[in-house]
Amino acid sequence: MSLLKNVGTIGGLTMVSRVAGMAREMIFSRVLGANAVTDAWFQAFIIPNVFRRLFAEGAFSAAFVPMFSKRLNGEGGIEEARSFSDDVLSVFLPVLIALSAIMMLAMPGVIWLLSDKPVDPATFDIAVAFARIMFPYIVLVSLVTLFTGMLNSVSRFAPGASFPIILNLVLIAALLAGDFAMGALGWSVEQVAFGVAWAVTGGGVLQLAWLYYWSRVEGFRPRLLWPRITPEVKRLSIIALPAAIGGGAYQINTLVQLYFLNQLAAGSVSYMNYADRLNQLPLGIIGIALSTAILPTLSKFVGSDNKEGADRIQSDAIELSMLLTIPAAVALAICATPFVTMIFQGGRFSVEDAAIAGEVLAALVLGLPAYVLVKVLVPNFYARADTKTPVVAAFISLGVFIAFNLAFLQRFGVIGVAYASVIGAWINVGFLCLVLAKRGWYALPGALLLRIARQLVAAGAMGLALFYARDLLTGWFAAGLFARLAALAVLVACSAIVYFGVAFAVGAIDRQRIAALTKKRNP
Repeated sequence: MSLLKNVGTIGGLTMVSRVAGMAREMIFSRVLGANAVTDAWFQAFIIPNVFRRLFAEGAFSAAFVPMFSKRLNGEGGIEEARSFSDDVLSVFLPVLIALSAIMMLAMPGVIWLLSDKPVDPATFDIAVAFARIMFPYIVLVSLVTLFTGMLNSVSRFAPGASFPIILNLVLIAALLAGDFAMGALGWSVEQVAFGVAWAVTGGGVLQLAWLYYWSRVEGFRPRLLWPRITPEVKRLSIIALPAAIGGGAYQINTLVQLYFLNQLAAGSVSYMNYADRLNQLPLGIIGIALSTAILPTLSKFVGSDNKEGADRIQSDAIELSMLLTIPAAVALAICATPFVTMIFQGGRFSVEDAAIAGEVLAALVLGLPAYVLVKVLVPNFYARADTKTPVVAAFISLGVFIAFNLAFLQRFGVIGVAYASVIGAWINVGFLCLVLAKRGWYALPGALLLRIARQLVAAGAMGLALFYARDLLTGWFAAGLFARLAALAVLVACSAIVYFGVAFAVGAIDRQRIAALTKKRNP
């Protein structure tokens, strides 16, 4: 496997998706702004995505991919793998439909729990309506995750990495149509927001059709059978349950964050969303791509008791992730407000809104390397069918997050919520590293730590260059489109030239190792 090739495929398509998502948020901020209606919309959008990450992308993927790969590569081959996936699909779908129905009925209570302060009844009703419209998306995208896991098991990463692009394009189209309707037909912000909410579910239908098509191309031909709890499905549930609990900690973290943000002034949920969109750009491209790419290979090495191979893959993933994440974090921290201003400011999103969201981003990216490291380290546990240890790490992180929110919220407001998230993420990383080393599964090599230290030196030099470049371009950030694009291009070019130039000079990049990574090798 070529790690760089698979990461490049996943990361490249994820980058397209993130750029499309950025375009979506740019249009969203200009058309709808940051207000009580957008807070309600983002809150409603978060709720199904919490369950999606909990049941589908987290717990299900962690358990399904190794089991499906084992059957696909075993004596039964594709026929046994097909039978297993059909049994899982036939049980998975009714559970998802039942969960969706229950949550839609209980949605007023859910929205009330997420904000215990007095709220405007009209805003409350809008939030409930938004959530009910968008919640069925969990059923659609969870099935997408099933098909993605099947395709990833045969190293067909592109369809699964590309499906988020579809939703972003659908939402962009809905926002542009809504903007036209506001100007030509006099639609309100609320009416446009409802249209965009319906577009979420419509986008989910298109995503499912896309993955179903590629599953059939690869010869899987998924079928819906009468539900039956086979020993394999039971084992999948047993393995997935701890992962769901662990993932639950992360998703409870998201809901707790939403609860704390709801205690603040209107617009706080929106500010965090816009800041996190920029924070998620490198996290999705680097962390998620590496996590997806290394899990099948780690599983093979661990299954064959090849510790040297497993350690090599883990070290490669950490080095590559930090090589790209550290400069991204430094650049976003130093140029937080300029980036938010260039990308989001305009229309109903004011300069003052951009300044607040920029401060949130500057705090949030301090934890960016930690968020990526968690994504890269957790597959080492999943490859050993250990989904329990990440549970403990996640709940420790959650406890820290809640404690620091209680300490920071009143003093720092929405920025305090960001700081609490950063501290919790670094605690999570420390715990995972300690457990891996204690069990003899993986210890950070001294050579890798030295390489990361050199990466920090290169990032420091880049930061100084950006500090001066940022001040020279101040007048361009809120100017016209071409001036903003030019300023953005200058900052990105400055970052890349200085960082990679210094990185090569101080030995932060191992040229021989990178060359070896690009070569195919058999596990």
